[in-house]
Amino acid sequence: HQILAFSRQADDEKLAPLQVSLLVKEVVKMLRATMPSFIRIEKRIRSHALVMANPVQLNQVIMNLCTNAYHAMKEQGGVLTVELSEVELRPDEIHRRPELAAGNYLRLAVSDTGIGMDDATVKKIFDPYFTTKEPGEGTGFGLSLVYRIVRLLNGVVEVESQWEKGTTFTVFLPEVDRKDSPEKIAEVPSSIEGNEKILFVDDEPSIAELGVKMLERMGYHVESQTSSVEALKRLEANPDNFDLVITDMMMPQMTGEQLAKNILQIRPDMPIVLCTGYSELIDRKKAASLGIRAMLMKPVLHTELAGVVRKLLDNSDSENSA
Repeated sequence: HQILAFSRQADDEKLAPLQVSLLVKEVVKMLRATMPSFIRIEKRIRSHALVMANPVQLNQVIMNLCTNAYHAMKEQGGVLTVELSEVELRPDEIHRRPELAAGNYLRLAVSDTGIGMDDATVKKIFDPYFTTKEPGEGTGFGLSLVYRIVRLLNGVVEVESQWEKGTTFTVFLPEVDRKDSPEKIAEVPSSIEGNEKILFVDDEPSIAELGVKMLERMGYHVESQTSSVEALKRLEANPDNFDLVITDMMMPQMTGEQLAKNILQIRPDMPIVLCTGYSELIDRKKAASLGIRAMLMKPVLHTELAGVVRKLLDNSDSENSA
């Protein structure tokens, strides 16, 4: 996948205003579920700014940087820190970064307290095929892909490292102009609005709140749950209270896949939308075989969500009337 992504032309990638903080939260949630307990993960989100990006590509950037940090600490453990903040680069400050123009930037920093790198390694770290990993553990494409994607997004990636003290990778991406507000970006045609009842399930409160706001703006009546177990209890108590369910994939106690299976045992005709940031955990073919009607990749775009929800509800109405 790394090699295919590296060789794909940039023209094929769709860019859209993206709230990076949502993607970072998904990645951190995934990491906490998969990394050993002797590696502590700290998340410091100080910005919810938008950047123009492809969500799949930006997911690769964050995951590759975090995976690289993990490999630096997998023997002795340590702390992995993912931080988002905003910086303003003034004209007198950009001489250190000639690739950038003066303006506002989103700063993504991924740090580890691992073994660090010497100067010779730092100079080669973004070269294709260069890797310090053991055979079978990496191709050397991860960081070169990070470099390529960040440059395609008109940003830069920098690295600072000290031997036996740790490493920090810092990505600067230009913010979307403030005049392109989320409200303007989120406009959808009135033809895909509705008034049905929807249950939105995500264990991240901020994402659940955002989902409710997006759907209520389209006219739907929405209830959110941050616990998949509680969401199932809510449906068990009154199976006909909702017309559609939207659920996250990665959740504690019960995954979105398990929640969908349980819901469909109660109501086999329930339209379910599964949202995930990681296509390797489940693909559309597997989701369809489980009875899940649609799968969306996170972070979910407003117009994409609106179209899928309306299509599923219209199809459900047609089936019921038939």
